[in-house]
Amino acid sequence: MGSGGASKQRKVRSDRKRDIKPTVPHELRECIYRLAYITDTPVKDVAEAVCINGIHTPKVIGHLSQYFRRDIRFTNTNMNTIYRSNPNCMPISRRALAGQTARITIRFKSETYDTISAIAYALDCTVSRTCALLLDASVRDGDFINEFVRKYLEANLDAERVRELKKILRYVNADNPYGEEYTWVSLLSLMIDEVREVTAKVADAATDFIVKNWRDK
Repeated sequence: MGSGGASKQRKVRSDRKRDIKPTVPHELRECIYRLAYITDTPVKDVAEAVCINGIHTPKVIGHLSQYFRRDIRFTNTNMNTIYRSNPNCMPISRRALAGQTARITIRFKSETYDTISAIAYALDCTVSRTCALLLDASVRDGDFINEFVRKYLEANLDAERVRELKKILRYVNADNPYGEEYTWVSLLSLMIDEVREVTAKVADAATDFIVKNWRDK
């Protein structure tokens, strides 16, 4: 009872998030944890970003569409597409997960949760299983991973360091004799390997890497 004798109903926040706890292969869980580690980002935030990328990326949804047992329409900034059902495909719910598995807890805004639920309806499986499929399909999107790391580096390095790192990428990728192409992911990995100190801050790692490999040449 309140001071006036009237009961008060707790307000529900419009931005309240909802949990999904997908069970995923151990290797997928480790991949997400590694991405969280090297970018110093909470695991739940990385997993959420991976799933959000998936539901907005045509090639990810296109991959999942082979398992759709009901029609579904996507309308967002990247897609305005109807995917038709494939009633002859094996229900995704019957596909066993190989090897060891683990559970990840992810929190989504209502809009994202509703989209995942709609995909689950099209797949004719649970929301948690759908979330696991999204994680696996989206984390294999190299463009997303590269962009995720680039944004992290730009947010955590000063403008001068970012400019120097961009120069390094341009140089090593120009007429590369080995047919290799370095990305922000490979560059961050190389920086960490060069510093050999897991606890080193990214800014310090970048400075050491630039001085050692660029400015004296």
